[in-house]
Amino acid sequence: MLPKRRIRKFIPAVIVLVSALLLGAFSLAGKAQEAAGAPEGAGSFSQVVEHRLPNGLQVLILREPRAPLVTHQIWYKVGSRNEELGKTGLSHVTEHLMFKDTHKYKAKEFSRLVQRAGGRDNAFTSKDYTAYFQNGPKTELKRWMEMEADRMRGLKVDEKAFETEKNVVLEERRLRTEDDPVGFLMEDATAMAYKAHPYQWPIIGWYHDLETLNRQDFLKYYSTYYRPNNATLVVVGDVDPKQVLTWAEQTYGQIPASPEPPPVTAKEPRQYGERRVVVQREAQLPYLVMAYHVPNWENPDAFALELLVHLLSQGRSSRLYHKLVYKKRLALDAGADYGLDTADASMFLFYGQPLPGKTVAQIERALDAEIKNLQTDLVEPKELEKAKNQVTANFYLSMDSLFYRGMVLGKLASVARWDLVKEFIPKINQVTAEDLRRVAREYLVPENRTIGVLLPIRGARPQVSRSRPAENVH
Repeated sequence: MLPKRRIRKFIPAVIVLVSALLLGAFSLAGKAQEAAGAPEGAGSFSQVVEHRLPNGLQVLILREPRAPLVTHQIWYKVGSRNEELGKTGLSHVTEHLMFKDTHKYKAKEFSRLVQRAGGRDNAFTSKDYTAYFQNGPKTELKRWMEMEADRMRGLKVDEKAFETEKNVVLEERRLRTEDDPVGFLMEDATAMAYKAHPYQWPIIGWYHDLETLNRQDFLKYYSTYYRPNNATLVVVGDVDPKQVLTWAEQTYGQIPASPEPPPVTAKEPRQYGERRVVVQREAQLPYLVMAYHVPNWENPDAFALELLVHLLSQGRSSRLYHKLVYKKRLALDAGADYGLDTADASMFLFYGQPLPGKTVAQIERALDAEIKNLQTDLVEPKELEKAKNQVTANFYLSMDSLFYRGMVLGKLASVARWDLVKEFIPKINQVTAEDLRRVAREYLVPENRTIGVLLPIRGARPQVSRSRPAENVH
C-alpha cells in the first residue's frame, strides 16, 4: 500500500524501538476509534484539498505547518504498461530526458536551481506511472511549479542529447540486470508469468528494444502522455491551499489539454498450470522465486493479501524468517512481497536463497509447507493482531514524512483514487483469520504460479545477491 522504501530493513534501531513501543498503543487507539465511529487511517488526509483545473490537471494539496518545508510532486499516468513490444523502456528513457533542455532552462539547470536553494529533486518510473519531485523550503514552491510546468510541454531534445541519454540507460540496464543474476531471474520469471499483459516486460525495457529506440519514438511518446489531463499535481507542506491553486492556474493552467491517451485494455487470462523457468548464470548461490496471480485494490481480497505478506515476511519474528532462516537453517534470506496499489491485477511473490550446502528444492518444499499451513490452520488471534499492529505502525510512521504523504496521494491518484488511503487501515482491521485462510486456498495454488530458479554455473564471481523485485526505476 505504502511506497516500499528500499532502506526499510536498515531503519535505525531507535525507530525500530519506537515502532515496537507504539504497537500496543495503535491497537488500543484502533479500538477507541472504532468505538467512537471515527474513520481510522483518515488522519491528516481528511484535510486534503482536491481541485481539477479546466485543462484536466488534478490538484491535491495537504497543509502541514509544522516546519517551513514543502514537497512538490507531479505524477503522470504513464509507465511501462503503456509501452508496446519492440519499444519497451520508453517511459524510463523519457524520465531521463526530462532533465534536458527546455525553452527556458538549459540541461541540469533545473536541478542546480533546486539544490542551490537547499532542496532536492529526482524522478522515478514504475509500471503504472512516472513521477517528478522537489523537496525543500516552501519559499521555492512557486518557482518549482513554474519550472515543472515548463518541461511538461517545453522539452527541446536534439538527436545528440537523445542518443547520449539512451546510452546512459543502456549502461544502467547492464549494471542493474545484465550483471545481476537475481535481477535477471526476476525478469525472466515475470516474463513467463504474464502472457498477455504489459506487466510482462521490465520497467527499464529489454536491451534490444532500448538499442533500437529513436528520437521520433520519444517525441511521439512525450507528446501523447505528458499533458495536464494525464497528470496529478501533489503539494504537501506549510502552504496556503488557496495560494497554491492560484499558482497552479498561473503555471500548469496555461497548458492546454490534449486528446486523452489510449487506454491499456490488455487483461491477463487465467493461468491453468504451473510454469517454470530456469536461468543459468554466474552466481555464488542459487535463488528461487514463486509468483502467484492475485487481484489488486479493486478486489476486497487485496487487504487480506496485504496483511498476509506482513505475517509471512515482516521482521525476524515473521513466519518465513523464523522457520527458514533461523530455525531450519535452510536459507540465507527468505520472504514474500505484494502490493495492492497497482493499476491492474498484481503478483504475490515468495523468494528464498539457500545457504551453502542447501538446495533450491529444499527451499521450495519449505515454502510450500508454509503455504499449506496457511491453507489448513487458522492464524492465532495473537499473531493476527501482531500483523495488524505492524501494518498500522508502518503506516503512521511513514506518514511522518511530507514526501511519503505526497507519495501515497500521488501513487493512489495514478492507479486508483487518492481517498483509498482513508480506507486502508479500517479494511486491514476488518480482515479475519478465516479471510487469510480463504485467500491462501484460492490464490496460492500450484496451477496459479510461476516458479523461477537461478542455477549458478562455474566461473561465478564471489557475490551474494539480495535483490528484490523492482517497483520503481530511477
